[in-house]
Amino acid sequence: MSPLFILGQAGLMALVVYWYDFICFAIVGVAFLGAFWVLIRKEGPGRLPDGTAYESLLLTRPDSDVYTRVTRESHVSSTQPWASCWRGVHPAWLLVLRLVYCVVLAVFLYLDIVEWGATIFVYYTEWTFTLVTIYFGLGTLISAYGCWVYSRRGPSYDGAGVPSARRDLEEGNPAITATAFRGKGIEGTVKLQSHYDREESFKNAGFWGYLFQVIYQTCAGAVILTDIVFWCIIVPFMSTSHLSLNYLTACMHSLNFVFLLLDTCLNSLPFPWFRLSYFILWSCIYVVFQWVIHACGFSWWPYPFLELSTPWAILWYACLAVVHVPCYGLYSLIIKAKIKIFSRLFPNAFIGPY
Repeated sequence: MSPLFILGQAGLMALVVYWYDFICFAIVGVAFLGAFWVLIRKEGPGRLPDGTAYESLLLTRPDSDVYTRVTRESHVSSTQPWASCWRGVHPAWLLVLRLVYCVVLAVFLYLDIVEWGATIFVYYTEWTFTLVTIYFGLGTLISAYGCWVYSRRGPSYDGAGVPSARRDLEEGNPAITATAFRGKGIEGTVKLQSHYDREESFKNAGFWGYLFQVIYQTCAGAVILTDIVFWCIIVPFMSTSHLSLNYLTACMHSLNFVFLLLDTCLNSLPFPWFRLSYFILWSCIYVVFQWVIHACGFSWWPYPFLELSTPWAILWYACLAVVHVPCYGLYSLIIKAKIKIFSRLFPNAFIGPY
């Protein structure tokens, strides 16, 4: 089949474009724009579905003595990036673990670069592995800040950085939180907490906190996709000289998931579904990167299912677009299982995201 045109410089290997490749371009384009649209609606300024302004974290119904705390689904509190989901666990535990994970992953990434050179970054695995390393590096800094905040607050705060008296009165929800409690019976208890403490517990995490949350949820989907594709598709059916199984590649396709899972067991970060969009954007950027380097003369495809010169490309790209949902959904199920199992086995110790 004759190509429609060739992208690239004369005399160099270039990106050969066939008619069916435009369908592949459309699949990636629609996925990118759809994800971006979801983020504009969910992450941008707006109102809650019921019309309640989400900026008001503590609201009071005028016809009732019930106080209601309302937060938007995208809300990340200032304590969630560094706090543990276990009552009484000092943030230093997360600090140490994240530092160890960051160092170990950085060492394996360095060994990978030494063995294969900088061209190893044509692989999605190295992109994801680097992102997970950045997650733990940024998490180390945020946890260090959390230790400083925790030391100022003292023992009256539980592991999640929320006053113990308040935590005993409230139950969290990882989506839109609306916790109500009667004011008359516990008025004296609530007054023990200052207005500063109340606002500090539920104020926004800020730029670095939200960036940390976004990287976390992007990594969650990406490590599932990376490891499943490697162990279930590439190793059994598509092994090459660049994708052969050895000790280093086995660690590169397992430690990222293991370390992220261990961090998940301790952290109190929420996991809303709409941030699947960041995972999709991450993969779309990688695919566009592959198109660009091939148009500039790169001669081989790191993953055979990304190659555009076969009529099967449409099916491959469609499957890759769809598989993002179950990959992200699998990690979401892990989060739900964590909350359900730990809250039943350790009701007095486990707090969970709020």
